[in-house]
Amino acid sequence: MHLAYPAVLSALLFCTGVYGVLARRNAILVLMSVELMLNAVNLNLVAFDVWLSRAAEETLHSGQALTLFTIAIAAAEIGIGLAIVLAVHRNRGTSDIDKLRDTAEGNGPDDPGDPAVPGGPDTDTPATGTAAEKAEATA
Repeated sequence: MHLAYPAVLSALLFCTGVYGVLARRNAILVLMSVELMLNAVNLNLVAFDVWLSRAAEETLHSGQALTLFTIAIAAAEIGIGLAIVLAVHRNRGTSDIDKLRDTAEGNGPDDPGDPAVPGGPDTDTPATGTAAEKAEATA
């Protein structure tokens, strides 16, 4: 088999993964796209290892060994990534990346530092909406 076939397939998989990371809004789909990119790298490692082993008689199969390490790292990344996504979803109620970024920057209406928001630090009006409900639920 020619080296071009797995290389082209790997390039297509990697480009699909890059598109998924850049275009998706859901954190789980972004993690799946990262896994797709890692699988494209694994395919390249194995393909080049097989291609180089035909050229040399004595080979260590280092591409296949690196692939095993990459698979182990990908499994750990998915486990930790899904745990983080689930924790964020429990706390914030969404896994939309744009909404999470907006709340982290303090641009949302729930920003406690904004004096224009009822219940902010500079006003005497009580907090209304979801912030008050969260405060009552924790009390």
